[in-house]
Amino acid sequence: MHTLHHRDRRHLGWDASLPPAVEVAPGSTVELVLQDAFGGQLGPQATPADIAALDLGAANPLTGPVAVAGAEPGDTLAITIDELNVGELAWTAVIPGFGLLADAFPTPHVIVSDVGGEEVAFGGLARLRTRPFLGTIGVAPGEPGSHSVIPPRRVGGNMDCRDVRAGATLLLPVEVAGALLSAGDPHGGQGDGEVCGTAIETTAVVRLTVGLRHGTAIDQPQLELAPEPVAERREGPNRRLTMGVGPDLLAGARDATRAMIELLGQHGVDPADAYALCSVAGHLRILEVVDAPNWVVGMEFDLDVLA
Repeated sequence: MHTLHHRDRRHLGWDASLPPAVEVAPGSTVELVLQDAFGGQLGPQATPADIAALDLGAANPLTGPVAVAGAEPGDTLAITIDELNVGELAWTAVIPGFGLLADAFPTPHVIVSDVGGEEVAFGGLARLRTRPFLGTIGVAPGEPGSHSVIPPRRVGGNMDCRDVRAGATLLLPVEVAGALLSAGDPHGGQGDGEVCGTAIETTAVVRLTVGLRHGTAIDQPQLELAPEPVAERREGPNRRLTMGVGPDLLAGARDATRAMIELLGQHGVDPADAYALCSVAGHLRILEVVDAPNWVVGMEFDLDVLA
């Protein structure tokens, strides 16, 4: 097994010209030691002033790249997440100018969490189930030059999909020889949508088995899902669903999120804290896209998580 540490093999941006840190044969296992999405800029006593001072150019550092011998454009890389162990400290931040409701939350805000094996103490606000996953994992795009890590791409990247977790296999289209796999942005948990722009951001050590499927080109990422443990299925008597209805799915997502923030306010939660809670424990869902001219987006939240 090959181990790469972010201190030694850290890079910012996707770039096919980056030399690989290591080349492995298909079927090999690699261990990556990952930095948090803020690049180690925050500590246990992080404040809004620290968020305002963040160097966002250092956000989402990646560990890698890993070249896979024999990988060529037209192939599919199959990355199985064997094990993912996250750190004990995490941050969720509202960053001015970023997030689904950036216009409504222009002031920096941060919540520091303690991450345990089973539970995340989300500040003094909520207790959430620990559900580690990789926010960012991808391969180099074929287009020359350096490309930002922030937007996701057809070759993966910053997808923030909470199902990219242990037991799942991520399939990515290969665009360059060797594929050049990198990962970062580990999370201790997140809601579907990551609406405030950050999740439970932490460090991690991940073990990946890298497979190669020749001549089975796919156009976009796919995921062979891990089984969902019964304990993680969303059930309970205190779940709520707010909705946004209209001709635009993004506007619907904003409306559903705003309504959930207002609902949490009725339970004594400050708006900025409620926005962050929606990002880590609320789940945006597309409820309907067939009854033109209007579509329906929902935001689901379990009130039982509140402290």
